[in-house]
Amino acid sequence: MKLLAHILCLCLALALAQSQEAHASAVLDRCEGLEMDAVAVNEEGIPYFFKGDHLFKGFHGKAELSNESFAELDDHHHLGHVDAAFRMHYEDSPSDHDHMFFFLDNKVFSYYQHKLEDGYPKDISEVFPGIPDHLDAAVECPKSECDEDSVIFFKGNDIYHYNVKTKTVDDKKFKSMPNCTSAFRFMEHYYCFHGHMFSKFDPKTGEVHGKYPKEARDYFMRCSKFSEESDHVERERCSRVHLDAITSDNAGNMYAFRGHHFLRKDEGNDTLKADTIENAFKELHSEVDAVFSYEDHLYMIKDEHLFVYKVGEPHTHLDGYPKSVKEELGIEGPIDAAFVCEDHHIAHIIKGQDIYDVELKASPRVAGNKRPFSLFKKVDAAMCGPGGVTVIVGNHFYRFESLMVFIVGRALPEQHKVSLELFGCDH
Repeated sequence: MKLLAHILCLCLALALAQSQEAHASAVLDRCEGLEMDAVAVNEEGIPYFFKGDHLFKGFHGKAELSNESFAELDDHHHLGHVDAAFRMHYEDSPSDHDHMFFFLDNKVFSYYQHKLEDGYPKDISEVFPGIPDHLDAAVECPKSECDEDSVIFFKGNDIYHYNVKTKTVDDKKFKSMPNCTSAFRFMEHYYCFHGHMFSKFDPKTGEVHGKYPKEARDYFMRCSKFSEESDHVERERCSRVHLDAITSDNAGNMYAFRGHHFLRKDEGNDTLKADTIENAFKELHSEVDAVFSYEDHLYMIKDEHLFVYKVGEPHTHLDGYPKSVKEELGIEGPIDAAFVCEDHHIAHIIKGQDIYDVELKASPRVAGNKRPFSLFKKVDAAMCGPGGVTVIVGNHFYRFESLMVFIVGRALPEQHKVSLELFGCDH
């Protein structure tokens, strides 16, 4: 009997190990055109894409198991994958403000700062009366855009507008849009995902304006390769993926880098050109951390290395490079952003929440005059021009009259949209 029990324990342990191995070894590649089960934006504005028992955080990076961030989702093994998700961002509803809701079969989970609220999971009908089980998608809609603070639920052809305050449900018919497999609100726009395509829609009427559907990989993911139908310029100017670096050369031509591609806009010409980094800067291959312009050269930082190119057609890679960032700029990588203001010889290096000055005429170069700034936790890209310093964080940018205003500032200036106001994207 003891032997049998021992054998059973071994078999169970082996089965569990194999299950865990299969669980962990499942490789999901968002750039293969996956149909996401649900999408929600967290309290920091980062979108979470759910697929099966995995989760993609942000617009790039590998998948991780959902239970690493939301452990309790895996505790109820009779439930399926996440059907729908959204973040309740309504200050008039303080008990639920900034809570993330996840819907699995007939249950709803409510998290605040990644901690499951007491008493959850609960039946969907208990928390959202009038809303059915086994949903396809859900998205929040504030009263500024839906007349009342609402949640829009999708199930097949049925659309439910749930009034958060009164808990009443208004059935809708969105005739001009396809059935959503997931949906989310981003930068005050509403997106319905169907398969690996998406359509932007009016949350009150469901009307879809413009040329849709579009390929989700082109706008919401950073991939090395895209669909054959992808318009490189259109994709890069309208992508929701944050920029890695931006600069303008002595002639006023702007370069904006994202993943494996970059956009160029020439001074006095609104025409944008897109190309791969590997084609124009083949020694770099892809993905830069920071770029700044100085004396007709582009200084391009990737990890711990600095590449220098003379601006021209084509750009010429200087002999002897790459060299280490430490050797050339006197600071250890990684670097978040870098820029030089016109007629100056100082490279301003942003690393974390500190900014350093590097005198480019000095030898050896040293990163000094370290100063903290408090307006942003992280800067994605920055550049300097006649109008001052432009700082890019996520999908938005901010203009400061001078470097000093940026460093000592305590209040954010007007927020601008990167895709719309830098690149002229109209959707």
